[in-house]
Amino acid sequence: MKRKIGIASDHAGYELKEFLVGWLDARGWEVLDFGPFSEERVDYPDYAHPLAEAVERGEVECGVAMCGSGEGMAMTLNKHQGIRAGLCWIPEIAELIRRHNDANVIVLPARFVSNDEAARMLEAYFGAEFEGGRHVARIAKIPLQGAAKE
Repeated sequence: MKRKIGIASDHAGYELKEFLVGWLDARGWEVLDFGPFSEERVDYPDYAHPLAEAVERGEVECGVAMCGSGEGMAMTLNKHQGIRAGLCWIPEIAELIRRHNDANVIVLPARFVSNDEAARMLEAYFGAEFEGGRHVARIAKIPLQGAAKE
């Protein structure tokens, strides 16, 4: 059975997304592409929210997201309580977000990384496993348990 992954971008990340769709497919992943499907200007939240919801519902194992800086996607994805999205720019960070933060979405800054650099980050991310241990309690503190009322 193929592993299933979600992917999303904005217009700035479109070219990298298209490259990664093929890269993932070639490595046996079933890719659920949330768009966009052209380089026409779009708003990243329109693609980040559906990706986050699919990860939260378990429709995909994890996600890959990108926009120009990666920041907008990361901010939007992390509004979802079931998402731990980490912005990466080198393979070592990609490995650490998986090992220490159990990240379920990797976010890439499309304007600042090459296709080869992105592929190396995905290899590092997929090659790492959550370490558990001391990190479990920290991750348990991430979701809001209710907003403080003043």
